[in-house]
Amino acid sequence: MPRNAITALLPVASLLLLLAGCAPLEPVHTEARKLNAASLDAGKAIRAASTDGAWPDAHWWQALHDAQLDRLVDSALAQQPTLNIALARVRQAEAVAGLSRASTQPRVDAAASASRDRYSANSTVPPPLAGNYAWKASATVNAGYDLDLWGRNRQLLAAALDEVQIASAEAQLARLTLASAIVHNYVQLALQYALHDSAELSLAQRQRLLDISRKRYQAGLASELDVRSMETTLASGRRDIEQLEESMALLRIQLAALSGKGPGDGDTIARPVLSLAAGQGSAVPASLPAELLGHRPDIVAQRWRIEAAGARIGAAQAAFYPNINLSAYAGVQSLGFSHLLDGHSAMAGVMPAISLPLFDAGRLRNQLQEQGALYDVAVEQYNASIVQALSEVANALVRINSVHEQQALAQQAVEVAKRQQQLAEQSYRAGLSDAQTAISAQLTVLNEEQQQAVVASKQLENYTLLMTALGGGIKLELP
Repeated sequence: MPRNAITALLPVASLLLLLAGCAPLEPVHTEARKLNAASLDAGKAIRAASTDGAWPDAHWWQALHDAQLDRLVDSALAQQPTLNIALARVRQAEAVAGLSRASTQPRVDAAASASRDRYSANSTVPPPLAGNYAWKASATVNAGYDLDLWGRNRQLLAAALDEVQIASAEAQLARLTLASAIVHNYVQLALQYALHDSAELSLAQRQRLLDISRKRYQAGLASELDVRSMETTLASGRRDIEQLEESMALLRIQLAALSGKGPGDGDTIARPVLSLAAGQGSAVPASLPAELLGHRPDIVAQRWRIEAAGARIGAAQAAFYPNINLSAYAGVQSLGFSHLLDGHSAMAGVMPAISLPLFDAGRLRNQLQEQGALYDVAVEQYNASIVQALSEVANALVRINSVHEQQALAQQAVEVAKRQQQLAEQSYRAGLSDAQTAISAQLTVLNEEQQQAVVASKQLENYTLLMTALGGGIKLELP
């Protein structure tokens, strides 16, 4: 920078720095405090759970041992539009961070221009240009740099980089949510198949009882009412089967959509063959809840939001101080092209600039307090995520423990109901009871078998819930 430019700039800089010392910068008010997960009471369900469990594997659904399910999830993670949207947002955040990084670096531009003009014979231009046409050409290189003395640009860059981390965590959350949704619907499809089997067995038994009723009616041992009652239950059984087939068709379509495919691909989905080892999914890692913070993508995203909010507070504070920019240019300019590259055509300049807000009606102050409030929002959202995460883990464990008891009770209930059905049918054949008794016993068996199927599906559902609550298998970086 030329000495005379520095000399001219020093008084102005001194005045602005003096004014900056008097700028009405107020401390930002933040009230929220980050919650320590270890300070929360984990509850009986978590404390009573076995602590020899491992964190979920990245492909936790493979523990259900169904190759078709594995293909559906893999297809979804590769091409599902909603997941691709989340990944595109990561790239968008990276691009925005790149723009913020550019503001912290010098900028250099080059420009060249040429124009042919006619100069007035009656103006200030002297002969021989006066009254004639001539080319005017120029070529310049311009450079600029924001000194960023107070770190505003650096703080904005830090916030933008934090946004990249947020987008990455949200992409992982979308991945986990998608996989969980597919497993949930697939478990429901398996349940509908089991209920369909039960309904078909029930229909066959009702048909057998109807045949018995007709024979007894022809022999004068039963009334027409008995026959009509059995026919009514037969129609009801067919209706139940049709409803179950509708549910299965809808679930196939939903699974195809979740996998990023058309409804026709749902027609190719075969019957699930899910299996889960006894007791699997009933243990939790010993490091819970401390390490849950890094395994849950929603919590990680909230932590990065706190970091981004803190960086924006720093940027808002830096806006109160002088902003100093340096710009310079160098190039050549001439009338006509023949002398464009002559040494005498050279030109150069330096343009330092300093700016400082003096009066803005409280705009900067309110912007700073707004960022402080947004920081509090981010902290409280983080705290809520921790509470919600522990609640979801505890809920899954409570359900798992309950299902273990329900499975034994369901098996016992089915065995008792089947014995009751056998006695009722024997009594009906012997003419010692009416058809309604046999129908009631048969419906009792159907209901208990359905309950048994529901309890079995709950075991798979609860495994899915626990894996989701534990974060789905990928540990993310925490700030």
